[in-house]
Amino acid sequence: MEARNLRKTKTGTVTSAKMAKTIVVSVERKVKHPLYGRVVKRYSKFYAHDEQAQAKVGDIVKIAETRPLSKLKRWRLVGVITPAK
Repeated sequence: MEARNLRKTKTGTVTSAKMAKTIVVSVERKVKHPLYGRVVKRYSKFYAHDEQAQAKVGDIVKIAETRPLSKLKRWRLVGVITPAK
């Protein structure tokens, strides 16, 4: 059971919730530009499993890594941190 705690987690914003039991989460990361040294925002898109369809567009959610559930889904919804306004 302790191995489940070692799985990666990410926090991001729900950008789409139109699919059945699936949400798209956009995760922001900050990277230093190799030449100019400025910190630049980069975004990654993750497909996550949402069994109860509890996440809505604009929610800030936490997702955790899991086994492959489909061609694109390798993450599952842990919980909604901040609901959309």
